Amino acid sequence: MTLDTDICYRALATRDARFDGRLFVGVKTTGIYCRPICPARTPRRENVVFFRSAAAAQEAGFRPCLRCRPESSPDCGAWRGSSNTVARALRLIEAGAMDEADVEALATRVGVGERQLRRLFKAHLGASPVAVAQTRRVLLAKQLIHETRLSMADVALAAGFSSVRRFNETFQTLFDRPPAALRRAGGAPAASAGEELRLTLPYRPPYDWDGLIGFLALRAIEGVESVRPDRYARAIELDGEFGLLAVSPAPKDRLAVSIRFPKLSALPAILARVRRIFDLSADPQAIGAHLALDPDLAWRVAARPGLRVPGAWDGFELAVRAILGQQISVPAATTLASRIAREHGVRLPEALVAAEPGITYAFPTASTLAGVDLSSLPMPRARSASIEAVARESAREPALWESPGEADEPVRKLRALPGVGEWTAQYIAMRALREPDAFPAADIGLQRALADGEGVRPSTAALLARAEAWRPWRAYAALHLWTTPNHETGARHDRAAA
Repeated sequence: MTLDTDICYRALATRDARFDGRLFVGVKTTGIYCRPICPARTPRRENVVFFRSAAAAQEAGFRPCLRCRPESSPDCGAWRGSSNTVARALRLIEAGAMDEADVEALATRVGVGERQLRRLFKAHLGASPVAVAQTRRVLLAKQLIHETRLSMADVALAAGFSSVRRFNETFQTLFDRPPAALRRAGGAPAASAGEELRLTLPYRPPYDWDGLIGFLALRAIEGVESVRPDRYARAIELDGEFGLLAVSPAPKDRLAVSIRFPKLSALPAILARVRRIFDLSADPQAIGAHLALDPDLAWRVAARPGLRVPGAWDGFELAVRAILGQQISVPAATTLASRIAREHGVRLPEALVAAEPGITYAFPTASTLAGVDLSSLPMPRARSASIEAVARESAREPALWESPGEADEPVRKLRALPGVGEWTAQYIAMRALREPDAFPAADIGLQRALADGEGVRPSTAALLARAEAWRPWRAYAALHLWTTPNHETGARHDRAAA
């Protein structure tokens, strides 16, 4: 991504919100970097330099602005279609992959060499993987200082710093003051591990909350999830620990997140999964502009300009849902998933059940279902055997849900599993692996949505050929086709499985 200095300066001078998260502004005279919407007086053109990421600005020696708070800017994922490798590496860094590992280990997880990964990061972000990880820690810690009353030791732990000393040194160097000096008066009540922690996460508007929450509500697993028009809540599990998560809309283009979890060090991973479920890295304007070039999608994009692809808390859970939903309705698949959770899930501690009435179970892990005979479920034996096989493979290789390698590799690996065909693999890739170009072309709902005036549907091959023009955002095209009525019939086609 090349930054045009003329365009960047005009965006800064006009405080154009469309560029928020796309670029950061380093001010040479102050040594501070800002968002383009910073309310401070616009610096002279010769005194500014533009960066593609906060990490690049920080690596160049600039420190974050305390007024516009760069940690509050929306993540920009518009460029990611040009480098799936960088996108996957960023997801791993966001979840804390480099808090206890190095660049070589990160490169191995995404299937490239260390030098190649460094080159890609420089090309797309203008910063090294180490700088990106460090910036993530600093900005998350800064957000926790501003938005919570956690102790500084807990902030350091939650943000991924290896020690309180390292945390203090980093902030002293970067801000020329100790981290406690950044804390404003007031704020949320003090919180510690296991107590409720409240944060907000930004997104790039517009945001179709109603569409996303409606999608999740139709598929909510009884006892595991609770969905209302203004709130999504669920049980969560990480490394054998259990907790609760709740998300609701908040002012100023943000989502409010409430977390109860016994380990503060898990916070980066939890927040990464929240961003995945609610697709907070999407750039709806860029995606919509591309898809609107197709007349059959243009009116759908206009009808739902902030449409997101709903993600999933856990890849294995979503895979089970997708297999259950093969050739049956969404409500029927949801009933089966709820039964599996009730019969094989882990009951939450009573304190969590009392904190979130209606949520009593965590969905069973892959290790649990790998040793369970599901043949008693009211569905074909081949389908229950497929779930058991996926459970065994997931228990053996948890990285199955990390989406390493080239864009098509995850789908190929999934298709190698018993009972997982092209449709199921593409659906899992779309929602669990966050592949923006995944596309289940054999889906009957997609084909019906593009039927002509006489009701003739395109074949799978014809739909794939047409969808070539929608790359790299075919997953978003699929959601538009599933959720928006057909002009000819007025019918809804949102029968995506699971």
